[in-house]
Amino acid sequence: MARYKFYTADVFTNVIFGGNQLAVFPDGRGIPDSLMQKIAREFNLSETAFVFPPKEPRHTKQLRIFTPATELPFAGHPTVGTAYVLATIGEILLEEETTKVVFEEGVGPVGVAIHSQNGKPVSAYLTAAQLPQSGPNPPEPSTLAAILCLNEDDLLVGEWSSAAVSCGVPFLFVPVRDRDALRRASVNREHWNSHLKSFWAPHLYVFCFEPERQGSDLRARMFAPAMGIEEDPATGAAASALAGYLGVRNSISSGVLQWTVEQGFEMGRPSILDVQAEKVDGQIVAVRVGGQSVMVSEGAIEIPEGLLKND
Repeated sequence: MARYKFYTADVFTNVIFGGNQLAVFPDGRGIPDSLMQKIAREFNLSETAFVFPPKEPRHTKQLRIFTPATELPFAGHPTVGTAYVLATIGEILLEEETTKVVFEEGVGPVGVAIHSQNGKPVSAYLTAAQLPQSGPNPPEPSTLAAILCLNEDDLLVGEWSSAAVSCGVPFLFVPVRDRDALRRASVNREHWNSHLKSFWAPHLYVFCFEPERQGSDLRARMFAPAMGIEEDPATGAAASALAGYLGVRNSISSGVLQWTVEQGFEMGRPSILDVQAEKVDGQIVAVRVGGQSVMVSEGAIEIPEGLLKND
């Protein structure tokens, strides 16, 4: 019987039972790929992260990330949350107020800055490995409205038309007119299957510029049936791509643009994500996403040796 330690944390929050839940296995050596997928399905959280020694000695760790349905090449809240967990349990040593690490992920090396106070981690911020990439034109507003169970006039058009963007994982950004429209949004699976399931960006990120919390810039919800996620409380990969969507629409040519995003409020798991886009001569040259995390639990899974060999 092999015993694998795990920890859970709430990410993009400073309060337990808020934010997005994450399970982290700090040593995943010996677990086959298909069994990692089964473990992620057993936890049934948005993502479960498995940590391995790096392939390149100059990097910190290798990270593999699974939703209940699939493995992801990159995801924000597991990257940020795993950095926080490993720093908390001493797997990453915090020698200064800011400690920089590099995780090997499917999209390539992802840099993370861990901020600490009195030797304990407080927050972590990733730098996206891939700059924002625009995708093909999305379906018509009438089709998107039907997919989201909204009226067509709930969707913004013109400068704020829907668009597909990726920083490793493609999302379809759908701005709506107000918080009421955002609250009413839900996915019609029949329409989604017909129009978005095979689209370049099947994951829906719906947002409005009417946040609830003072200090926030916008409010968002994320629906990802293709990932086996009905709704996600906080989505760092989407926030990375959001920096691309917002950054190209901002007239500032050079400088750092910042937004505070609230997500998960409709689910009862309030999450706060800090998003940055750095521009030089009109081009986005860096995207950063981060926030706070809190530890929740620890435990172990005992797996029969035969299952590890034969899975």
